[in-house]
Amino acid sequence: MVCPFDRAQALEQRQREQAINAQLAKARASGPSRSHCLDCDEPIPEKRQALGGITRCTPCQSLFEQGKRR
Repeated sequence: MVCPFDRAQALEQRQREQAINAQLAKARASGPSRSHCLDCDEPIPEKRQALGGITRCTPCQSLFEQGKRR
């Protein structure tokens, strides 16, 4: 008989892997990054700009992804 905790852990692992794969499958913006945030006009750190296709600072991007805009 399978322990319910083992089944729950296996389910959690499958769901985690599915979520990670879904994020990796999303198309990422490419090309040059902006030097200043599209929403608040604050400078975007160079390390973030190096990712390519970045248009918002981290706080504004978080709000954007939650469906909230400044």
